[in-house]
Amino acid sequence: MVTGASGQLGSEIRDLSTATKSLDFVFLDRSALDLTDLSNIAAVLEKYSPNMIVHAAAYTAVDEAEEDVDQAFLINHLATKAIAEYARLHEVKIIFISTDYVFSGNLQEALLEDRPTAALNVYGASKVAAETAVMQLLPTAIIIRTSWVYSRYGKNFVKTMLRLMEQLPKVQVVNDQFGSPTYAYDLAKAIISILEAKHWIPGIYHYSNEGAITWYEFALAIRDLARLDCQVLPVDSSKFPSKAKRPTYSILSKEKIKENYFLTIPHWKDSLQEMLKTLVVKKIVNHLNTNY
Repeated sequence: MVTGASGQLGSEIRDLSTATKSLDFVFLDRSALDLTDLSNIAAVLEKYSPNMIVHAAAYTAVDEAEEDVDQAFLINHLATKAIAEYARLHEVKIIFISTDYVFSGNLQEALLEDRPTAALNVYGASKVAAETAVMQLLPTAIIIRTSWVYSRYGKNFVKTMLRLMEQLPKVQVVNDQFGSPTYAYDLAKAIISILEAKHWIPGIYHYSNEGAITWYEFALAIRDLARLDCQVLPVDSSKFPSKAKRPTYSILSKEKIKENYFLTIPHWKDSLQEMLKTLVVKKIVNHLNTNY
């Protein structure tokens, strides 16, 4: 079972599932599994009786969460806790998707999984609470923290930059926040590899694409690979004040997941290029379907 079926990661897993013959998937979006209705979560799960759950659904509106605290904790913490309680009762394996925002980002080094959490914002705090609930209720669970997720599906930084760069002669992008982009397709492949593996090693893992950059450097690569004519200007994050604080340095160490599950993780620039190719193909197909 995959929750958050219409999100970036859920959509990529759905695409890959058709070629995954060893597993049978069921995908639940918001209409099928309402995470705000805690009393009904167990009944929905019971209906499908999964033996594995990839819990990718989440409240991800980082700035809105600062004022919508109860909703963020309801969906990210309490709903996740309810799913973990069901999984414990029925001996179901769980992969729970978390975030680099559980860290403060004040250390300029790749963050190991056992680094103490210290969230700077409500969204991150709600995910810390969810992680704690999952590990306390279900020590056999796998938690995967990821960062800067993008995909051809949904709203994300890459698609926003492409739109702005096509419309404007120049854009300003923050150059004092460091991280690693994650192509949701790559993460989806990694998750399916874990589901198909003959061994199950519980615990917290980190996954992002290889390499460390700023948002500005990411935007430059998007422009250059897409061959767009737009000036990209670096600015401090103070230029774009936001309700929620962001970590300034959240590079995740991926050695644990690579060693335990024998994964080869692509470099962020290679994955970005692959994603942009899929957008071009999608645009051509849509054009053909519309005009012929």
